[in-house]
Amino acid sequence: MDSRILDRLRCPVCGEPLAEATEGTARVLRCPRRHSFDVARQGYVNLLAGRAPHVGDSAEMVTARADFLTAGHYDLISAALAKAATEAAGVVPPTPDVGAYPLVVDAGAGTGRYLGAVLEALPDAVGLALDVSKPALRRAARAHPRAAAALADTWQRLPLADASTAVLLNVFAPRNGPEFHRVLDPAGTLLVVTPDTDHLAELVDALGLLRVDPDKADRVAGSLGGHFTLVSSTVHRAELALTRPDVATVVGMGPSAWHTDPAALSTRLGALPEPVRVTVAVRLDVLRPR
Repeated sequence: MDSRILDRLRCPVCGEPLAEATEGTARVLRCPRRHSFDVARQGYVNLLAGRAPHVGDSAEMVTARADFLTAGHYDLISAALAKAATEAAGVVPPTPDVGAYPLVVDAGAGTGRYLGAVLEALPDAVGLALDVSKPALRRAARAHPRAAAALADTWQRLPLADASTAVLLNVFAPRNGPEFHRVLDPAGTLLVVTPDTDHLAELVDALGLLRVDPDKADRVAGSLGGHFTLVSSTVHRAELALTRPDVATVVGMGPSAWHTDPAALSTRLGALPEPVRVTVAVRLDVLRPR
C-alpha cells in the first residue's frame, strides 16, 4: 500500500496508526497494540471492527454497475465530481497534519470508478475507496494506480485519522455526518451526489421501480447540516438511449434490485420499445465543515 495512504489509516479498534507486516504468508496491517487486519489476495484490506450488520451489494449488482459505468452512461457524474474536486483541492493548504498531498476518500465507493476519475484530475492526490461489499472492493482496489481499498462500514467509525482527508466523495451512498466531519481537514470539501426527483423517471412506472423520495434533498441537508455548510448545489441531467439489456443493468445496479420480482421485470422489459429514452438527473452538493 502507498505509504501516503497508510500514514492516514488508523486501527478501527484502538485508533492507533497502522503499519504493514506479514503473518506467515499473509500480508496484514497491524497497530502497536497488535490488532491485525488481513490484506485480501485481491488487494483490499479488511478494516472492520467486528462484523458488519450487512454485506452491501452482491456480486451480481456490482457486475451490473461495472458494466453500466464502463459503457460511459454515468460519465456526467464522473466529470462533475472531477471538476468539483479540482476546485476543492486548491482550498486545502499544506499543513503538518494534511501534508503536501491531498487524500481523496470515497465513502461507499462501489467499484471505485468515480474515485478513479477524481484521481485522474488530481495528479498529486492519492485515494482510498471504502465499502462494505467485498465484490465491489475487488474492483475498487484496481480502480487507479494511486488508490487503495478497504472494507469498512460507513455507519461505524471510519478507519482514518482526524482531519486526514482533503476531499471526501459520497455518491449514492449512506452519509455519516459526524464521521465525515471528523476525518475531513477543516478546509476540506465533502462532495455528495444524490438522485434528483426525475432520475430514471421513465422507468419507474414502466418497470415498477422505487421512486426517488421527493424530500431527498431535505433529508440530505438534515443528516449533514449540523456539521457542514452547503457551498453550492447543482443538478446535472442527460438523456440516455438505452437497449433493453442496458435497462436491465441499470435496474440491477440500484436499490430496486432488492425489491423487484425478476419474472415481472423481464416481462415488462420485453414490452419496452428500443431505444429506451431515460433521464439521468443527479444533484451534486458541495459542502465544507463548520
